[in-house]
Amino acid sequence: MTSHDLANIIGFCGTACIIFAYGYATRQDRPDPLVQHGVNLLGAVLLTISLLFNMNPASFVLEFFWAAIAIWGLVKAFRNRSSNP
Repeated sequence: MTSHDLANIIGFCGTACIIFAYGYATRQDRPDPLVQHGVNLLGAVLLTISLLFNMNPASFVLEFFWAAIAIWGLVKAFRNRSSNP
């Protein structure tokens, strides 16, 4: 297996994470934000790793913002959980 193949597998795993998170958020009436944003962040990280081997600047920028939004969502979720025991 080449590094190109491994990067593609990592990228597809990231894609699966993001699709799962979107489906989860759509299916649930009250999705758990830790699951939703955590899986989105994992997907963005995996796709970013893949992009380091197969650079696509537009997709790289998209994943940066996708990860930033997921981190923001996680911070909000942790703050809400700690203020509402």
